[in-house]
Amino acid sequence: MVPIVLEVSCSFVTWLCLYSCLCRWNRQRSCKWSCRLVTLVHGLIVTCLSGYVMFLDGPWPLTHAGSPNTPLQIHVLSLTLGYFIFDLGWCLYFQTEGDLMLLHHTLSICGMILVLGLGKSATEVNAVVFVSEITNPLLQTRWFLREMGSYHTPLGTLVDLLFVLLFLVLRIGAGAWIMYGMVTSPEPNWLLKAGGLAMYVVSLGFMVEICRFARRKLWKKGPSVDARSLQE
Repeated sequence: MVPIVLEVSCSFVTWLCLYSCLCRWNRQRSCKWSCRLVTLVHGLIVTCLSGYVMFLDGPWPLTHAGSPNTPLQIHVLSLTLGYFIFDLGWCLYFQTEGDLMLLHHTLSICGMILVLGLGKSATEVNAVVFVSEITNPLLQTRWFLREMGSYHTPLGTLVDLLFVLLFLVLRIGAGAWIMYGMVTSPEPNWLLKAGGLAMYVVSLGFMVEICRFARRKLWKKGPSVDARSLQE
């Protein structure tokens, strides 16, 4: 357990140092800009690593829920846990996020600590990390496009479309599949099952917000198109 604690601590220090360096390099930008860059880097790295673990290294989460943690799974979750501790601390310090995001981060941290402590069930948690983080780079890209004044472009529309599509298909659709496999399996700890269901409820909360955003964007886009056609 001590090596895992050291690995998580090193992960936290690494993300913190990266954030500090980005703040130093981007003095003309806000602290949020640097934090979003850290989030983008984490999302890209962890999506690739967790995807490799799930699809290539194994075991398959739908058939091996509750199996012992593999060394690579431990490394990926330790890296992710260190990041979430950093990001939760940042969000609490700057008070930038709402209750839903804070709940998401807290549940994620507790779930990964439980899995690393028990020594099993990293298979399904790694799968949850994959379907959750795969949309993160698109979310951060959307934010950077908005900051640079390039959001209301075809590229911004494409990023929005891909984000909504991946969120619904993977985080909601595949996430439900993973949750079903975990809950119906006798191997995972009951506390982990409860935490997994709570995480899925949080994802449903995010889905409601995304659907509201999509509806507002469609309603907003409609009148603007009509106005242009009238002017022509």
